[in-house]
Amino acid sequence: MNFALPAIVVFVILLPGFVARSRFKRVERTAIDHSPFGNVVTEGVLLAAFLHLIWIWGMAFLCDRALAPEKVLPLFTASSEAQKIAVAAISAQFGDVSKYFLSLLISSFLIPGLIRDVVSRCRLDIHENPLSRMLRFNGAPWYYLLSGADFSKSNEPDMVSVSAIVDVAGEAFLYVGILEDYFVDQEGGLDRFILSEVSRRPIAKDKIPEQLDDKDQRFYPIDGDYFVLRYSEAITMNVQYIKLEEQGKGASVDPAQS
Repeated sequence: MNFALPAIVVFVILLPGFVARSRFKRVERTAIDHSPFGNVVTEGVLLAAFLHLIWIWGMAFLCDRALAPEKVLPLFTASSEAQKIAVAAISAQFGDVSKYFLSLLISSFLIPGLIRDVVSRCRLDIHENPLSRMLRFNGAPWYYLLSGADFSKSNEPDMVSVSAIVDVAGEAFLYVGILEDYFVDQEGGLDRFILSEVSRRPIAKDKIPEQLDDKDQRFYPIDGDYFVLRYSEAITMNVQYIKLEEQGKGASVDPAQS
């Protein structure tokens, strides 16, 4: 009796579902998916069943090839003779079987990624959308915070400003810059920012609003095109969404409302 064959068959049948799940999910962890095991299995199995139903219908419609359960089910038995008969029957249709699984695997890799892009571009995952409970990428909190993806298209910020207090040789400095990109570590934690137009000032030079005037220059710019700031070195961080609004021939810069 060949006990390994049923396990291999189950793996091949369920694989498209897990591939589709991993391609649709937007997660910031690269080392391991910390989703509950039951959720992962349930989502993978349901997606696999859904994909197989579509492909079985498609094969019947396009290729006039209907599923024959009596030829497939013996693969899951422990009888070597039944398995040999089933393998021989499937081998006789190797071309169609290969087309079925190859097209299914390729589609399960490409289509969910396209759907994910459509969800993001059309803002179907923002909180105010009724579909967000199903479509929101809950495994990517930094994506929503730092990209402005939680705004509607009409209120999407043009840029994101990041302010962070950093301890430099025992003195606290406030760094301010425009966020160009960010990176996360293998566990999904924020690793570093890439900032442009960065300036800084010591916190000790902070002043109350009554003491400020138009000529007061507390910040001084940092030379360079890009500034790399590690999140682990930041004591506190502030994120501001900025939207540029035209007013006549000029332009004004207003914080976007979250």
